[in-house]
Amino acid sequence: MADKKHGCAIFGAGWVSTEHLKAYAADPRCEVVAAGSRKADSARARLVEAGLDPDRVAIYTDFEELLANDRVEIVSITTPNHLHPEETILAAQAGKHICIEKPVAHTVADLKAMREAVREAGVKTVVSFVLHWNESFQNTKALLAAGAIGDIFYAEVDYWHGVDTWYGGWEWCITKEKGGSSFLFGGCHAVDAARWFAGEIAEVAAYAGGWDQRYEYPATVVATVKFVSGAVGKIASSLDIQAPYQFNVDLLGTEGTIRDNRVWSPKLFPGQKSWVEIPTILPDSGDVEHHPFEGEISHLVDCIEKDEESELNLEDAVKTHEVCIAVDSSAEQGGEVVKLPLLRD
Repeated sequence: MADKKHGCAIFGAGWVSTEHLKAYAADPRCEVVAAGSRKADSARARLVEAGLDPDRVAIYTDFEELLANDRVEIVSITTPNHLHPEETILAAQAGKHICIEKPVAHTVADLKAMREAVREAGVKTVVSFVLHWNESFQNTKALLAAGAIGDIFYAEVDYWHGVDTWYGGWEWCITKEKGGSSFLFGGCHAVDAARWFAGEIAEVAAYAGGWDQRYEYPATVVATVKFVSGAVGKIASSLDIQAPYQFNVDLLGTEGTIRDNRVWSPKLFPGQKSWVEIPTILPDSGDVEHHPFEGEISHLVDCIEKDEESELNLEDAVKTHEVCIAVDSSAEQGGEVVKLPLLRD
């Protein structure tokens, strides 16, 4: 691969697509060879924003035409949420490796169809739970691996992101058909984090609330969860919070506690009298420019070159999305317990 670069493309010219383009451009193993959107001018604009020359990149308004380009080996799907299932299936059938923006789907049926298409094609996938490359998240994962807080018995993760008309996808994100739900739109990041830190979730019970009636679904939802390990916890998503973006992580263990970048661990810090605060980059912004896409794209290329599956592949993301769908189902039923998984092999 040393003398041949991976041909990369994006389809969808929304807010996040520029960061995918920048990440591909930053990896010396990659070359952006195509970009697409419903409007050619939008694709060109994103290329310019990423510092790329649009005259050196093939522009498409049809996804299947982009997939037919033999130079395209990797494609990022950065279109509105409801389009991801069909586009993922088409990309897999075309033999392309795929980075899929979240949410990947809104229904169990779509999750199953996508998973089957990717399995059959044998392509590599990474779903864009990009906070796995956030420094604070990586510190937390390292502390857990070192046994800093013992066994987790309670985990709490919150995705609080007040979304309003400033968001480029506002008109579609507030609809149930295209936006999905509070948990599918953004709260899936919190579910992914809870699973990464505390393990698989066995059952959920949820309630819906919020005040913003512009959404076709409840903008605030809170779920109590039980993990396979026996631990319990809470996961919340609020799109109508009136405050700056907040992503809270609280992990209570048998030998200590982690609260975001603060640690209580007498095992690591004998004689500890107060919280140890780790200076780091927190997941404290909803601005995509703040998110570590370079790490995500580099990881996808590593998986392709080493012929390895990512721990953030579509197979894993199905589990996160199942939890989100179960939370929505429970909330619609007034807090009824929903057991997982929803999708069986």
